[in-house]
Amino acid sequence: MGEEIGMAEKRPLPSSRPPLARMLRIHEILHDGRETNCTKLAAQLEVSTKTIMRDLAFMRDQLDLPTEYDPQTYSWRYTYPVKNFPTVQISEGELLALLVARKALEQYQGTPYHDQLAHAFEKLSSGLNDQISFSPTGTMGNVSFHQAGLGKSDLKLFEKLARAVNESKEVSFDYRKPQGAQAEARRVQPYHLANRENAWYLVGFDLERNALRNFALARMKSLAIGERKFVRPADFSPEKHFGKAFGAFVGTGDFRVTVRFDARAADQVRERFWHESQETIDLPDGRLEFTVQLGGLDEILRWILGWGDQAEVIAPEELRRLVQTHAEAMSARYRSRADDPGVPRNSNRRRSSPVGKSDQAAVAGRPKTAGTSSE
Repeated sequence: MGEEIGMAEKRPLPSSRPPLARMLRIHEILHDGRETNCTKLAAQLEVSTKTIMRDLAFMRDQLDLPTEYDPQTYSWRYTYPVKNFPTVQISEGELLALLVARKALEQYQGTPYHDQLAHAFEKLSSGLNDQISFSPTGTMGNVSFHQAGLGKSDLKLFEKLARAVNESKEVSFDYRKPQGAQAEARRVQPYHLANRENAWYLVGFDLERNALRNFALARMKSLAIGERKFVRPADFSPEKHFGKAFGAFVGTGDFRVTVRFDARAADQVRERFWHESQETIDLPDGRLEFTVQLGGLDEILRWILGWGDQAEVIAPEELRRLVQTHAEAMSARYRSRADDPGVPRNSNRRRSSPVGKSDQAAVAGRPKTAGTSSE
């Protein structure tokens, strides 16, 4: 019985590959050491012998399984024990990238995406124990992530909103604006869930206000999903919506903001990606000129203030005046405290600069603020 299959070079996986369930069944038979051939397998799986031969060739050439035809026993077998069927082809580098992604997502524990990614990783790695040459546990001990000011969100509320977004159903909830004393009832068509600056926001069309709004999940209460469905506008995209936002704030203006950083801060600014529109120019003496196109000034104002005297606004003039006003107010506050005789002083204590030079201080200057279409 000539059932040998010619050797074939590895090629990219075909667009229409043999059904996985059928190959899993073939794997079980070979794994158990039962004698079988193409005729028997075709009868058991109710397909032609040519289909079985294609499956065996695929298992050998694409999945690296040790399938071999034994002419002495007229049967197929594994040439060495196979512990797991490789349902997913993944390299060591790809697995490491998944490990890093999983580690990064730990900071968002409490959302369904964290649990789903952890579960998916376990499924992927369980079948690769014989193929990876490093310990995931040991490797991840060498990698860590930290983000200051992570937003707080209710898991059940998040899950309900995710379902409403996926099913295009209207929602209603009570919402409190920043500094607002009372919550207001809202009825919204939910378009998108976005994580901006470590906090979750719902982008949706407010039916009462007839406008697109951003809502912080942390300020939502009493969420209910309605039965009325809607059609999301074809021209909506989160990239376009947040295109001129420095964080979660989506303004309606058009500001070309230019900030000049001195040499102490230039490297920290240059080494990071802050906004899709950013442009940088290296200046003499190690200084850096940083430019972005934004719809509002609230968030970049606070970001600039976080750099202290290491940053100077060049344009627009409106933003330059805002920074000056805030800087004067801060200076007045600290002067008044210094002049208060009731405040204890420690002359031996080392003074710290108003803004630290570390990367953490740079990031801490980026808050979440509300604006024209963010509430």
